[in-house]
Amino acid sequence: MNMQVAKNTVVTLDYSVTDLDGELVDAGQEPLVYLHGGYDDIFPMIEEAMQGKRIGESVVVKMQPDDAFGEYDADLVQLEERSQFPQELQVGMQFEGVPEDADDDEEDVLIYRVTEIADDKVMLDGNHPLAGMALVFTCTVTNIRPATAEEISHGHTHDDTCDDDD
Repeated sequence: MNMQVAKNTVVTLDYSVTDLDGELVDAGQEPLVYLHGGYDDIFPMIEEAMQGKRIGESVVVKMQPDDAFGEYDADLVQLEERSQFPQELQVGMQFEGVPEDADDDEEDVLIYRVTEIADDKVMLDGNHPLAGMALVFTCTVTNIRPATAEEISHGHTHDDTCDDDD
């Protein structure tokens, strides 16, 4: 079967991400599986590059911060009282939070990463770890299959391994 990446196909990619100097940023331990065809399941630039590719073909996509995880926003770094956090606090832990200048919209919830712990203060960063970085994505197609009607209606893939019975 010689399928091509096209709208409403589920594509499996082996990928890696480096910065512009070639330093590995994300080794892509797990393959990336996404629904192709404008469902925002993957960065649009990568999706464009994948269009028409076949199994075994690769693309290299260079993305500026705006195309990837956004510019670094210093306003998303917050200093909080240590007492607001659980006892077992470590750098790298993640918490959901709402930026101080947010209105009451639910969408404003961000994932904050603990970047520093001082005596009575904790520094939190709401930026994606890769924000502000230009990135190079190298993706190789390892599988293509037609999407199911359910996947198309939901706008994302349904992993065969997850059952709803748990």
